[in-house]
Amino acid sequence: MSQDELTRARFAATADRLAVLGGERTPALRERLRRFVAPAGSERALDVGTGTGPLALALAPLVADVVGLDLVPEMLEHARRAAQGVSNVTFVAGQAERMPFPSESFDLVATARTIHHVAWPEVVIAEMTRVARTGGRLLVVDQIASVDPLEALAHNRIERLRDPSHVRVLSDQDFRLLFDVNGLVLRHSEVEREDRDLDEFLDLAGCTESQREAVRAEIGRLLASDQRAGIALRTSGEGYALTLSIAWYLLEKPARPASTTAT
Repeated sequence: MSQDELTRARFAATADRLAVLGGERTPALRERLRRFVAPAGSERALDVGTGTGPLALALAPLVADVVGLDLVPEMLEHARRAAQGVSNVTFVAGQAERMPFPSESFDLVATARTIHHVAWPEVVIAEMTRVARTGGRLLVVDQIASVDPLEALAHNRIERLRDPSHVRVLSDQDFRLLFDVNGLVLRHSEVEREDRDLDEFLDLAGCTESQREAVRAEIGRLLASDQRAGIALRTSGEGYALTLSIAWYLLEKPARPASTTAT
């Protein structure tokens, strides 16, 4: 299966569960956006990988209008249902790597927890930069992996056992390099910690019993070698728990310096 097919299958299967979770998170997410992004209220915003729409709906009262883009029809169906009565939000189908928008179309381009599901994150960041207006801003929110390559390898191995659509959790350094390559200026960043019970974490991905057994076996093997995978793997009651690091980056697309010709 292609990466797009894996992503569609995974999120079609879990769309109902994610819609409930997204609805629960929207109020707190709106307050986080109000503080971290501080929108002026006049922005045209784009939510890349909108899923069931929690980020787009959280942004809606804070900006002029929002477009949500996603690959998975089942997710978009939930997003449109949740947006009934919200006049300034629309949802469209499309790929993050080939966005169906002209360059310089949006004042704010955001993505949340999408990058680790794409095969070419450098292409997605480049596309986000392309469709952002000069002087506009980008918001990138995603898991980050340890800077230790062995810890990052173990972390990503667990994620792939849990979720076949997972590609790679990037490190903070990886993200900053992608921003630099695209000429973006980092204005603000934060990292939050999310403590997760393993069974809840597996439920969220719609894991089969064989997937659950594979993840538990891998965690048991790592802990037996005193390895934590950079996510603080630990026992918890009769099971396991972990702590994810979620990075928030607010960036600006500056004007390119005018070229000069020597005389």
